[in-house]
Amino acid sequence: MKPKIIVYMRVDERVIKDLEKDFDVTIFQNHEYLGNPQFDQALKEAEGIIGLALKVTKDLLDAGPNLKIVCNVSVGYDNLDIGEMTRRKIMATNTPGILDDTTADAIFGLLIATARRIPELDHFVKSGSWTISLQPEQYGVDVHHKTLGIIGMGNIGSSIAKRAHFGFGMDILYHNRSRNLQAEKDYQATYCDMNSLLEQSDFVCLMVPATRETADLMGKEQFKRMKKTAIFINGSRGKNVDETALYEALKNGDIHAAGIDVYKEEPTPSNNPLLQLKNIVTLPHIGSSTTECEFNMSKLAAENLKRGLRKEKPLTLLNECFT
Repeated sequence: MKPKIIVYMRVDERVIKDLEKDFDVTIFQNHEYLGNPQFDQALKEAEGIIGLALKVTKDLLDAGPNLKIVCNVSVGYDNLDIGEMTRRKIMATNTPGILDDTTADAIFGLLIATARRIPELDHFVKSGSWTISLQPEQYGVDVHHKTLGIIGMGNIGSSIAKRAHFGFGMDILYHNRSRNLQAEKDYQATYCDMNSLLEQSDFVCLMVPATRETADLMGKEQFKRMKKTAIFINGSRGKNVDETALYEALKNGDIHAAGIDVYKEEPTPSNNPLLQLKNIVTLPHIGSSTTECEFNMSKLAAENLKRGLRKEKPLTLLNECFT
């Protein structure tokens, strides 16, 4: 008999077909969870899970007594209870590296779109409102040769810095848990404390992981420290930003504009007050969403799953429980 696995949301179809050669695959394409009879039955027998955004909690692990490995199709893994998985000797993997450039493209594109008001002006043209020349109150702001502050200079943050430095001649400030000497050498990035970064930057880009320490990292006090002409970009996780504080900062003119790709609740509800503001660009968490990137992440996650269930060490193992 083939080992049973669960494929959970957004795994490339070509990868699923390949997995079906070696495994008995049950597919869930929506947010099914405990309490769904089909999901409960599949989980009871599954040895592996591959997919996106499934919350792997103690309750889920209790309901999956045969689990040996859970493979995230993402670089983030705040949906996984790593401590509990390690205690039970269940392997956890993610897909780092593959999406760095793809996500950096999206976040830098969001920065440009916000600065130059591209979505707003696209609607202006398509709605038939462009009957006279653009007025000064509709102008955007320059991106080139400004100061970009990056909070979180990991792989993606470094890729954003590369685009800013070489493509737009921007000065780079950054704040990180530790110095990134490579970014300092390659992009002339300057390490500074967070308050200094907020006060000096024309653009503030948040790229930290979601942890207890980073929850609501950007709140009322932080937005007050930013220049009134500054633009805030969130390409990290929604829980890292106090959305009420961001709304007030944008509404009151404490900051000029914002561009966000992530939200506290996803999909964000249509009554989210942020969606009513003109000076914010809102994207539906598109960071790694290109055909090529999604396929390559699915492939890496599948390779991790195959190795784990063959009792080989996965390529990108997150916890030290391989025996």
